[in-house]
Amino acid sequence: MTSPRIAIAGAGIGGLTCARVLQLHGFENVTVLERESAPDARQQGGTIDLHAGSGQEAVRAAGLYDEWRALARFEGQEQRKVDHATAALLEHELPEGDFRPEIDRGQLRDLLLGSLAPGTVAWGRGVATAAPGGEVTFLDGQTATFDLVVGADGAWSRARRAVSPAVPRYTGVTFVETRHDNDERLLDLTGQGTMVADHEGLMLWAQRNSGDHIRAYACLRAREDWRPSNAELLDLYADWHPDLRAFLAGELIHRPLYALPVPHTWEHTPGVTLLGDAAHLMPPLGVGANLAMQDAAELALAIAAHGVREGVRAYESVMLPRAVDMQERTNPGLLDMVPERPIRV
Repeated sequence: MTSPRIAIAGAGIGGLTCARVLQLHGFENVTVLERESAPDARQQGGTIDLHAGSGQEAVRAAGLYDEWRALARFEGQEQRKVDHATAALLEHELPEGDFRPEIDRGQLRDLLLGSLAPGTVAWGRGVATAAPGGEVTFLDGQTATFDLVVGADGAWSRARRAVSPAVPRYTGVTFVETRHDNDERLLDLTGQGTMVADHEGLMLWAQRNSGDHIRAYACLRAREDWRPSNAELLDLYADWHPDLRAFLAGELIHRPLYALPVPHTWEHTPGVTLLGDAAHLMPPLGVGANLAMQDAAELALAIAAHGVREGVRAYESVMLPRAVDMQERTNPGLLDMVPERPIRV
């Protein structure tokens, strides 16, 4: 029997997990369609914590658990909260067990890429649209038809349009990111994992990545088009401790946060389904990557057990209610975490 042709739009960790699990179960005609030209076309983001019961189970399903553990930073589970004015430690949660160890997103992606059959990823082959029945139109105008198209192409998914008209909406919260390398003062404040400080609607969040690299985020309510300079950002944090304000130095990367409307569901559409942010984009509160990998593994396992058509139905019957539940928790959770300030920028 001929193996079904399955196209996965997007070579992020969700799409690659789905491809890997499908290949482990004997599906040979799996292609990952990626618009970027090469694996290193852009930086892959910061650190992510893989949760027991979701992300870690997906790694197990992918047959990569031992390799993941060798890369994971279990010490990265440390959590620190400090006072905004004194930088004194207020709360401290030390690593315990292996519920949510950290790994750089790029390291995890490389692990997944290296596990796939050669030629699985079609680099520079971006999807412009997908249609019910599995037809794909590429960015160059060419078309192809697959037995299944899996939209794993993120927040601004092109594949999503085949099943839903929904588009992401601005949450009202913006992150402004900075990056720092080998800065002992900032490393000491951050610890081995994550540090947070907050005061009157302003938050600072720093995460240690591998190689003594830190990504820090100023988090606040703001206009969608707000793009502060370094001076403007520092002025907002003027009464914060100088060591904390040092996290705000350097190049600023502006990241307004978006989420899909809640609930986001769709009628089963033969030939197309979604996973990860394409299906349930929500605020970055530690669950998005885990859900994407869980979706991916469960979809692949359902297809292996029931075939493409019934496998997709079985997957969606579980994934959609779970996603709605998480959306209903994370969307208000973001606004609780970053409350309104007296003066909004």
